[in-house]
Amino acid sequence: MRRVLVVLVVALLAVGFYVAAGLPSRAEVRRLATRNPDHTSVMRQREEEARRAGQTPRIQQSWAPLSRMSRHLIHAVLASEDQKFFGHEGVDWDAVEKAIDEDRRSFRFARGGSTITQQLAKNLYFTTHRSVVRKLREVIVARWLEEELGKKRILELYLNVIEWGDGIYGGQAAALRYYGKPVSALDEVDAAGLAAMIPNPRRIHPRLSPKRHARAQRRVLWLMRSAGYLKREVGGIGAEPPPVEEDDYGPDAEPEAAPPVAPPPEASSPPENQPAADPAAIESPSVVP
Repeated sequence: MRRVLVVLVVALLAVGFYVAAGLPSRAEVRRLATRNPDHTSVMRQREEEARRAGQTPRIQQSWAPLSRMSRHLIHAVLASEDQKFFGHEGVDWDAVEKAIDEDRRSFRFARGGSTITQQLAKNLYFTTHRSVVRKLREVIVARWLEEELGKKRILELYLNVIEWGDGIYGGQAAALRYYGKPVSALDEVDAAGLAAMIPNPRRIHPRLSPKRHARAQRRVLWLMRSAGYLKREVGGIGAEPPPVEEDDYGPDAEPEAAPPVAPPPEASSPPENQPAADPAAIESPSVVP
């Protein structure tokens, strides 16, 4: 029995060291409070994938402070990706439990239960390849991000680095590419269109798969309305959300949003002349390009 316990302890220590070996330094995370990242890990992953496919890697990204982001995009992302964003400390354990239960029932690693903070950790430091080890590292870094940066900066980083199609990163580049306008000018429908792409931007794409994208966009609008973010009637939403297609959530996809909940006080809608949601209304921190 003692030998078994020793083996278990050694195995756990080995796993712990392996997980820790793949983490960024705490100082590196802390620097994000005042510095924007250059290439993220997911950007480097996509560049390598393009080179292996004999293609020329490309990156289109234009940084926009949170104060210049459309409040509708902020609302759409909160409603569809992480409705408990202002209530958790990096990890939504209820969503994790649900994800584990669904993975167990389907006998596959299908859902990740990722919050916005976890998705940011993945984009900055890891890859889209799913594994238990990546998830463990993601949880640790998400906690560091919450402690070192705070919600507003996390949201600003997230909206500037996540992937929105082949070589498109961040809300500004995506808004210009798909709607021909700056991110500050997006209306509710535009914002829902961008947020709809986030779970799988290479599959849920307005140009490559317009029907699939339109269905996902209606779902985001439904979630926005349920969360109280829509202040005008938008046609075609329906009483029930459009169903999620299983193949929308492929290897690179993040999980479906949690059931609608009331928006947190910090994310309540501002007056019409205010360009962003309350978390973005405060002046952005000084950032070194």
